[in-house]
Amino acid sequence: LLLAGTGTFGRVHLVREKAAKHFYALKVMSIPDVIRLKQEQHVHNEKAVLEEVSHPFLVRLFWTSHDDRFLYMLLEFVPGGELFSYLRNRGRFSSGAGLFYSAEIVCAIEYLHSKEIVYRDLKPENILLDRDGHVKLTDFGFAKKLVDRDLIRKLLVVDRTRRLGNMKNGANDVKRHRWFRSVDWEGVPQRRMKPPIVPKVSCDGDTSNFEAYPDHDWSKGPPVSPQDLEIFKNF
Repeated sequence: LLLAGTGTFGRVHLVREKAAKHFYALKVMSIPDVIRLKQEQHVHNEKAVLEEVSHPFLVRLFWTSHDDRFLYMLLEFVPGGELFSYLRNRGRFSSGAGLFYSAEIVCAIEYLHSKEIVYRDLKPENILLDRDGHVKLTDFGFAKKLVDRDLIRKLLVVDRTRRLGNMKNGANDVKRHRWFRSVDWEGVPQRRMKPPIVPKVSCDGDTSNFEAYPDHDWSKGPPVSPQDLEIFKNF
């Protein structure tokens, strides 16, 4: 229906299911570009992480597939747009707004860490707002599942114990910081905090909160070789 985002080797389209008329975000990635940029493992990581997680502040993955030229990921469409756009328009957020977004992000990251997943790409461009104003982390290309925590610990320097949130109490040390004293942490994942910004969303497929991108047909081109396609046989 509409191009909602572009990247180095892919783009995101707004699509609609014909039968139920539900809207989704379809991430389409060029297999030759993924291979050329050596991003194969990042793509597989993103799929694996999104298939494992389920949290109100993380974007949902519904389906993946591929043909002989492209990889496809069908994701939840989050109509509020990027938090970065609101920050850019305002110049800065109030302390209350910063508290709200920080609290929801802490809960999202804490959940990922509980599953031994590190996100590694936290920035306003990767934080979307749903139609009610709550956050949704997206773009898990740099996320990674830690398979040997003991090795990671041994590689870290001793000074890590001085870092807030990185001590034995983990996220609880962050939550106990005086800046968060007004936050009801049990209510955060239940979305009980009042969002400081509620996006203007007129309908389910409204894309007015996203940047406008010029669209062109990039579907033409030779199919990928069977050898390269083998890399994504289980995608």
